[in-house]
Amino acid sequence: MTIHSRNIPREPTDPQPIAAALKAGGFRGEVTWDAASRAAMSTDNSIYEIRPDIIAAPHDADDVETLLAVLSRPEFAHIPITARGGGTGTNGQALNTGLIVDFRRHMNRLIAVNAAEGWADVEPGIVLDDLNARLAPAGLFFAPTTSTSNRCTIGGMVATDASGKGSRIYGKTSDNVLGLDLMLDGGRHLSTSAPLPVWSPPLIDTLTAACDAGRAPLLSRVPALSRRFTGYDLERARPDKETLDWWRLPIGAEGTLGLVTRIRVRLVARPKFRRLVVFAFSSFTEALGAGTALLAFEPLAIEVMDEWVQGLARKAGLLNDLPQALAGDGVTPLAFNFVELSGSDEDKLEESVAALRAGMEGPAKPKGLVGIHVALDDAEVARLWAVRAASVGLLGKTSGTRRPIAFVEDCVVPVENLAAFVSDFTAVLTAHGLSFGMYGHVDVGCLHIRPALDMDSAPDRALMKTLSDQVYALTRRHDGIFWGEHGKGIRGAYLQDFVGAEAYGAFQRIKTALDPHGRFNPGKLVSTDTPIHHIATTPFRPVNTAPSDPLAQAFRCNGNAQCLSYQATVPMCPSYKATLDPRHSPKGRADALRDWHRTLDAQPDMRAQMDADTFAALDLCLGCKACATACPVQVDIPEMKSHFLEAYYTDRRRPLADRAALMMERFAPLIARLRSVARPVGNLLLPLAKRLLGFRDLPRLAADGPERAGYPVLPAGRIARMIWPETTVCLVQDPFTAVFDTQAVIAVANGLAALGYRPVIASAMAGGKAAHVLGDRKGFRQQAERLKMQLDRIAANGVPMVGIDPAFVMMLRQEYRKSGLELAAPVLLPQEFLASRLDAGDIWPTARGAVREKLFLHCTEATQPQMAAQWRRVFERIGLPVEVVATGCCGMAGLFGHLERHQTVSRDLFALSWKAQTDGEQRVAATGFSCRCQTKRFSQASAIHPMARIADAFAAG
Repeated sequence: MTIHSRNIPREPTDPQPIAAALKAGGFRGEVTWDAASRAAMSTDNSIYEIRPDIIAAPHDADDVETLLAVLSRPEFAHIPITARGGGTGTNGQALNTGLIVDFRRHMNRLIAVNAAEGWADVEPGIVLDDLNARLAPAGLFFAPTTSTSNRCTIGGMVATDASGKGSRIYGKTSDNVLGLDLMLDGGRHLSTSAPLPVWSPPLIDTLTAACDAGRAPLLSRVPALSRRFTGYDLERARPDKETLDWWRLPIGAEGTLGLVTRIRVRLVARPKFRRLVVFAFSSFTEALGAGTALLAFEPLAIEVMDEWVQGLARKAGLLNDLPQALAGDGVTPLAFNFVELSGSDEDKLEESVAALRAGMEGPAKPKGLVGIHVALDDAEVARLWAVRAASVGLLGKTSGTRRPIAFVEDCVVPVENLAAFVSDFTAVLTAHGLSFGMYGHVDVGCLHIRPALDMDSAPDRALMKTLSDQVYALTRRHDGIFWGEHGKGIRGAYLQDFVGAEAYGAFQRIKTALDPHGRFNPGKLVSTDTPIHHIATTPFRPVNTAPSDPLAQAFRCNGNAQCLSYQATVPMCPSYKATLDPRHSPKGRADALRDWHRTLDAQPDMRAQMDADTFAALDLCLGCKACATACPVQVDIPEMKSHFLEAYYTDRRRPLADRAALMMERFAPLIARLRSVARPVGNLLLPLAKRLLGFRDLPRLAADGPERAGYPVLPAGRIARMIWPETTVCLVQDPFTAVFDTQAVIAVANGLAALGYRPVIASAMAGGKAAHVLGDRKGFRQQAERLKMQLDRIAANGVPMVGIDPAFVMMLRQEYRKSGLELAAPVLLPQEFLASRLDAGDIWPTARGAVREKLFLHCTEATQPQMAAQWRRVFERIGLPVEVVATGCCGMAGLFGHLERHQTVSRDLFALSWKAQTDGEQRVAATGFSCRCQTKRFSQASAIHPMARIADAFAAG
């Protein structure tokens, strides 16, 4: 493949002595400095890219103390130290050179909970949604609610003083923190849960004097808003002349004062009931204008989405299930106001909702209101809020080289000034000819406005600086704050001007007292002798390459990090969930591929190491394709991995295991025809496969083909030439199912026959799945072209086609389409075909008296919600009780779980979400061949294809 490239400067710091010293000093966590790990830590959800030298992931606070003690040695005194949590920052807060401390990987524990007193102690790496899920049984929660709540960490929220939905009622993070532990250079630490140490009085005196000197000047320049200014919080750290709450200073300070290792958070009662009312307006201006009227009803939150973002949500399919009141004509863009009310008395809450609706529909009906919908249950509330939460990612999906970016996107002004501020803001953008997306929190005067720029373009980079200056001045003119929600980061370059010389001088004294050597996240917020990072001179993350470039999607990754979700039952991303190593995530892999892309013309020795590091980052990708659908910008890592491996093996010999898999796929049709001879030979070769090829627990060839069940098994050409009854269905076998799992083929045929259809089975044909996964692009193309030709012939005969295995069927839709080989008619999964027949009015028999069983979806299906709904609908219509279980990847994924080097990850993934669901079960249904293999390996349950259950129900009757 041809890829444009550019050089990367060499890093000045040698990480190996640091790693050796940490190991010798007793540091127990991981220490990494490979190119992929450094690339993953060089970006966040901002426009910037700063490459660190080394990453350390401590196990606990003792490890952090060890880390800082080792780094205090003279030979390491120049190395910056920067804390990192979930990597969701929009302003480069946790990007720096030197050493990155990865708190997310291990320091993610809930240490203690005191429900009676309303607090919990947590480590900084715990994810917000994870914490709240653990607190839910007690009816409590940590109130700040961010749109990135499934991946942002509490430590990161403390660092940036994050907020979000509901902050008007519950406040920002700083309003919900009760204390913390702060680790300083050399391993010294301060704690609100222990007396001040004997060495601390001089430090405390300095902090006290700095607060006294800077508090009044700061308050004279900072507007008093609910989204208040924080970071070096002189006001709350020194509430009176008798008190110094030193722990207030690091909140919002973005790690510039030390490393926070424990946080005591305030817990509040979770409202028992909530309602979401969504208002559709014909324009964003009209939606914004309704904000004051909506505030009169005291909602928990009012959030707004403009027409552009709504249009992106519609294109992404997020609005497909909108109620008619909000759908409009399906073409004309609308703007939405999301208004949430909550409470502990359901009757009073219903009265509030009724009053809100009546007030908005009455004589004072706002201009432009075209529809109102009240969500009926928690599931619908969550679904509608998910549309709003997806706004950040959706804005990154726009086409063209100019894309909406975050650099002036969380300004906050008094609510009464919001309309005028937005008018002035949009006038500035319009004057520069820029498009933009807008959403945010009307109730607190905070809007997220993202202008579309090309950050690879020198004129647009200059324009970004001009716009930043203009919007900063505009915010001051409207009595607002430039940083209302997402922290300051690189945009902290405006801090000195904002707070004034006296307050900034106090900040400098605090910085010097707590970080005398200027090592913690240097260049951010407050500087003594280190230059501050500036918005136009900090390196930018490259965002564009040629559209035809096979790695173009790696450049489209905007760092939104939805792939870093903590939830085990969410399909994306299995390998990250098993390791919590960011390089083993779609974002990390996109970073690694982009980095590798830029080294193709580098020195051979550098290229070889980059090849090895990128290969290692991609090796644990299970090819589940969740990133291709669930990622807001559909960064398809398996597709790019295939192209990378093609280049990687251009001048390398493929491993024997890869060659064996490719041969198996290519010759599967022949093996299926010669099954009686191939099976005993294959059984003899299994021990050799383990010893020579590094395989484990390989399946045995099936003893019989599907012919034994009495169904016709014919070549595609014959099926295409024959005349068939209207009820005929052609079953398309993938090579591995045809060879190893003919029971599944028979199960699908029997199930369809039980419902009145006439299955005919197409002889096994190679389709290129293994070739695509392993980067044999030529072999994939050859097999795909042949299979497409055969399937198109069947389609021309009008016979519907149904596939057996989800991974194979998804490949026909996704990989074939991306290769310009879209089929003339789709190959459907069984539930898709059956759901379509229900829509057509087919009548089926009904089964009775069956026991409820669990149904597990293959992870390629689980990323598409309609798949589970279709299975439920089919089973419900037949009368069979079923529970479609929410799980992540089982850990097998084709050959992945059969390779010796993947056993730990494979087993860990099964344990994450499958083990608890299979424990105690005698039998379960699983749609994927690999899932059934994995269930057999790691549980006592037998696993059948769900169509076998349908067939069994009617056979028994």
